[in-house]
Amino acid sequence: MSDFSNSALELADSRPQNTAPTLDRIDITALKGVGKKLAEKLHKLDINNLQDMLFHLPLRYIDRTRVIPIGALQPNMSAVIEGEIQACDVVFGRRRSLMCRLQDDTGSLTLRFFHFTGSQKNNLIKGARLRCYGECRRGSSGLEIYHPEYERLELANELTLEQTLTPVYPSTDGITQQRLRALSEQVLSLLDSHSLHELLPEDLRRHLHQVPLIEALKYLHRPPANASVEQLLDGEHPYQQRLAFEELLAHNLSLLRSRANTQSEGAPALPFQQTMIDNFLSLLEFRLTSAQDRVSAEITNDLCKSIPMLRLVQGDVGSGKTVVAALAALQAIGNGFQAAIMAPTEILANQHHINFQRWFEPLGIKVGHLTGRLKVAAKREQLALIASGEAQMIVGTHALFQQGVVFADLALTIIDEQHRFGVHQRLSLRAKGDREALDSNSQESKQLHPHQLIMTATPIPRTLAMSAYADLDCSVIDELPPGRTPVTTVVISSERRQQIIARVNAACDEGRQAYWVCTLIEESEALEAQAAEATWEQLQQALPQINIGLIHGRLKSAEKQQIMQAFKAGELQLLVATTVIEVGVDVANASLMIIENPERLGLAQLHQLRGRVGRGSAASHCVLLYSAPLSHGSRERLNALRESSDGFVIAEKDLQLRGPGEVLGTRQTGDMQFKIADIQRDSHMLVSVKSTATMLLQQYPEQAHALIDRWLGSKDLYANV
Repeated sequence: MSDFSNSALELADSRPQNTAPTLDRIDITALKGVGKKLAEKLHKLDINNLQDMLFHLPLRYIDRTRVIPIGALQPNMSAVIEGEIQACDVVFGRRRSLMCRLQDDTGSLTLRFFHFTGSQKNNLIKGARLRCYGECRRGSSGLEIYHPEYERLELANELTLEQTLTPVYPSTDGITQQRLRALSEQVLSLLDSHSLHELLPEDLRRHLHQVPLIEALKYLHRPPANASVEQLLDGEHPYQQRLAFEELLAHNLSLLRSRANTQSEGAPALPFQQTMIDNFLSLLEFRLTSAQDRVSAEITNDLCKSIPMLRLVQGDVGSGKTVVAALAALQAIGNGFQAAIMAPTEILANQHHINFQRWFEPLGIKVGHLTGRLKVAAKREQLALIASGEAQMIVGTHALFQQGVVFADLALTIIDEQHRFGVHQRLSLRAKGDREALDSNSQESKQLHPHQLIMTATPIPRTLAMSAYADLDCSVIDELPPGRTPVTTVVISSERRQQIIARVNAACDEGRQAYWVCTLIEESEALEAQAAEATWEQLQQALPQINIGLIHGRLKSAEKQQIMQAFKAGELQLLVATTVIEVGVDVANASLMIIENPERLGLAQLHQLRGRVGRGSAASHCVLLYSAPLSHGSRERLNALRESSDGFVIAEKDLQLRGPGEVLGTRQTGDMQFKIADIQRDSHMLVSVKSTATMLLQQYPEQAHALIDRWLGSKDLYANV
């Protein structure tokens, strides 16, 4: 590839340099009509300079380039029409409205105005000819357009039609589409006299068969009348794909820059501790699967290095990620450091605390425990153990990164169920282990970070992993421990509730245990608790001979732990719960799961809940007890769960149904808000994006940073990850 320009501020082609300032250097207030107040509103749209205005791309387009005969209109169709008013009257129904009957040679329709002025009423008179634009819908009098845009046609050819498709931009309160179109028109007119940098090297653009940037931007802001609206709406036009590639590249570059920043500073090298690991493995009641062995070896190799490990471990429900995390923790502890694991819920943190105590205390390792609901004296005691280093393995919730928590020597942070945490929460825990150290080679002070292990039981589709987790090395535990039985899933209407209650009774009579999960649309712990309590009371009346427990988020931590222990010990046969049991609950004797109103939950959450059963050798079942009627999307979700128990298959379906923002969860909130790219639609680009990002950072770092600034600007949330 040929050498690029020495500066990212030079054009990438051979055109003469323009002496005018580049568009990214000109403030948005330079545009006519943009004062302080409008500039503040534009800032909300991340439009701060003229380049930002160019990269504020249309969401969709309106075709105002041709007049459609009224007789050719269909419901939900937006169009320009012309006709003569046959009648116009104020109608008094449930709402007062002004109704005009408009007719051309092919048919007629009604224009309806719920908000109108006296002058408007006087202007819309019988015999007046109008050109209108709006969306047709079925009404009481046939096709209607509510509040159309309209103009009077006093002379036959007085008004000219638009020459290009009309863009519809993302907007905010106080900025109209007309204003955005006028501003974009001003900036487009400056493209001939001001520079806009082509940041992709010329050879690369030719290799990828990509059109020039300016050509693509001009086209997308003002597509010609013959442009394919369908292709534009689908985001598959070559000019859109040109910009989508650049945007995906900017996100990937941001993640790689973040990784490079983190790994440039170093971490404590943690040599493998053979004796300690062998002792631990000999105490386990099971053997590791080959997948666990493989992933553990990858982690061991990372921890031996003096650069921070950044590894994501994916494993389906029940694949044994916690044991892999324990092996990593032992490598840190065996070298005299501390390890911490952070879980999103107290139930999961308590479960981990029990497991790590059972595994580590026979090895002489003290396990600390820190959650937000510990009593003052217990919290003070745990903080002292952590600060002194006496607690070598620390298990907790968000409380681990709160102010006042001081670690003696934290070398490894483990984040469980990463999608429940935000980027900055992960950063906050990492910061607890940051320390200064003397570099043995340079004798200069160097910043050391803890190693990071991030785990998820919600498999991430390959396309998302390549784009959203480019800063992490990925490992997959793709094998379940022997003896696990597949869970049979059935979808049943709530009208058959009594049959399901009888089924629960039969399972408990056979010595098995069951879950009954209550869900609500509202994200309210209080309302969820009420729903669960009502179900608990109903089931107690229907099944008086069965010991039934109740658990929800409103209970105190000690109460939740006591109920979970009673269920695990077999003292409770049926557990009524909210989705608080989604992760971390491991009761091998539980073989039946009832999920009430599953249509209210996403696929990943349903798959997690289902994973609470099937942990023993008995045949297990999950009943999705839905309320009719089901929407098309809900039916697709439930059928997907019924047809597959493979978490990766379900994750791909979830991505298809809900999109990347929802599938990724909190970790990526705000990070995946693309202007034009679409992870699913543009997945075919990701391999090329990944290789291009690596090449740019190595050979053209200034262009790489300029691309990040262009597309992410203030939203470069990865900058300090």
